[in-house]
Amino acid sequence: MRLINDVKHVIEAQQLSRRFLDNTLFPLADEEGLRFVRRDFHKPLTGKEMVSLFVGESTRTRARFEIAMRRLGGEVVFSTEAGDKFSSIAKGESIPDTITIFDEYGVDVIVLRSQNKGDALLAAGVSSIPIINAGDGPGQHPTQALLDAYTIRRYRKEGIDGVATAFIGDVQGGRTVHSLAYILGKYEGVKIYFVSPEDRRIGPNITDYLKEHGVEYHETNDVREIASKVDVFYQTRTQVNLGTSTWDRSDPNHGYTIIDQSVLATAKSDAIIMHPLPCLGEINRREVDDDPRAVYIKTRGERVSQVRCGLFVTSALLQIILSA
Repeated sequence: MRLINDVKHVIEAQQLSRRFLDNTLFPLADEEGLRFVRRDFHKPLTGKEMVSLFVGESTRTRARFEIAMRRLGGEVVFSTEAGDKFSSIAKGESIPDTITIFDEYGVDVIVLRSQNKGDALLAAGVSSIPIINAGDGPGQHPTQALLDAYTIRRYRKEGIDGVATAFIGDVQGGRTVHSLAYILGKYEGVKIYFVSPEDRRIGPNITDYLKEHGVEYHETNDVREIASKVDVFYQTRTQVNLGTSTWDRSDPNHGYTIIDQSVLATAKSDAIIMHPLPCLGEINRREVDDDPRAVYIKTRGERVSQVRCGLFVTSALLQIILSA
């Protein structure tokens, strides 16, 4: 089986080429968006079976994969979630052993969320069927990066080339930041600002990649300093479930990493504010939600939210994988 860049599994953002994104995935996601508006739910995946193996916490990722699969005519034949006492993983079974069982059952795709970095790669190593990494601890979340990149593309007339993005908050532990940074590194003229406390700075694996790809990046601890320079504000939550301690995000001595009216006041009129969710105080929702630049959940008029973009991209990705 041959798939994206000769890789049948979707494990990390680096494996996904710009050519695949621009020429295959994003155009198909556009088509899915039009079908959504028309409520035209075609059934190209009839007869296909998906296992939804979520042994790490999730609401949105799990929902969009299961909703997309069913609307496309496929079936979710097994689903588990973090803390499920009936899961063999909860009893101590290893990820490779669990994946091997489903491989033996002959399902068509496994969507895996786990708490440990590298679990998706371990799963891919023993599976003859496609594994989709839906987040592996503090590692990566490539499908979130795909929907984030697609959202940026929809909102910028210039596309992703030349975009200036501010990643804000726990950028060290934020897997969505890691994956999107890898994706943005495939485009031309990109600038990245990492806004975080000193003890939550981005890791060298990301900065080394950006240097290799000629991406200009800067680090600061105050989002207000760069608010007028960026096209995309990508806010992230503190990864408490992965061991990160919370901090006062409005304390400039530790890092002003909240989006509020003081940030909106100097931001570009056509900038967008994104968040992979859940939002736990990183955005002053009372001040920001109704701003037309906020696209994370619900938008005004005919503008499409980041959440809804995720459904379009997931529908497209499943079709590509399961028709390969």
